[in-house]
Amino acid sequence: MKLLRFGPAGAEKPGILDAEGRVRDLSGKVGELAGEGVSLEALEAIRAIDVESLPVVENPGRIGSCVARVPNFFCIGLNYTKHAEETGAEPPKEPIIFCKATSALSGPYDNVIIPRDSVKGDWEVELGVVIGKTALYVSEEDALSHVAGYCTINDVSEREFQIERGGQWMKGKSAPTFGPTGPWLVTADEVADPQKLRVTLDLNGETVQDSNTDDMIFTVAEIISYMSRFMELQPGDIIATGTPSGVGMGMKPQRFLKPGDVMEIEVEGLGRQRQEAVAAN
Repeated sequence: MKLLRFGPAGAEKPGILDAEGRVRDLSGKVGELAGEGVSLEALEAIRAIDVESLPVVENPGRIGSCVARVPNFFCIGLNYTKHAEETGAEPPKEPIIFCKATSALSGPYDNVIIPRDSVKGDWEVELGVVIGKTALYVSEEDALSHVAGYCTINDVSEREFQIERGGQWMKGKSAPTFGPTGPWLVTADEVADPQKLRVTLDLNGETVQDSNTDDMIFTVAEIISYMSRFMELQPGDIIATGTPSGVGMGMKPQRFLKPGDVMEIEVEGLGRQRQEAVAAN
């Protein structure tokens, strides 16, 4: 299934794509696609619905983040071999875990707002994982059974805030609109192998990131199992699993976002995003 949320910010409705790619309205059948609303049990209930009986949404308008009110927005740092190389960092021996503020969530086609005082805005295409079942002390072999689905994420970053201002990475990752997610939550049964997905990002029509999740240092299963040693993952949690090489920080000379720049982001089979960078008021 491909699930989505459509409508004005703050008033989105749940939807599902039918076999012809049309949006069908789920709002009369299910609640919000958030938390327990994207648990494995909730997804099974949605599967039992006759999609063809649902109203067609002729003009869905704005598409929001494919999940709402995320309990936790986790990220994995330096998780692609070539990305670690381009930043001059040693490949990590264990997954680097940090967080984005959940208020960074935004729709896949919403503008990305460059914060006040920003000088080093950057882009990061990432495979997103949405948890569907509580995970605590799970094995790698069992880890993927806790996944509700996958999505495309742009882990937008401000490198000066992240690296040069002290403290944790979170403050360079968390500005409003720094978490475009979706357009779809693609359920796990439709992704045969999360380690065989092409990931790309075009900036103003130029492909700057083009890689495959097979370059990940830590696989999705390894990440979930590892994280579950230290915390309980909950339904609706998002994990952004890291970005490949081609970020602005790694370029020579470095290149950063400016108003008017257009990013187009895609993870194979999970949908394509498009954002324009605009200056904050």
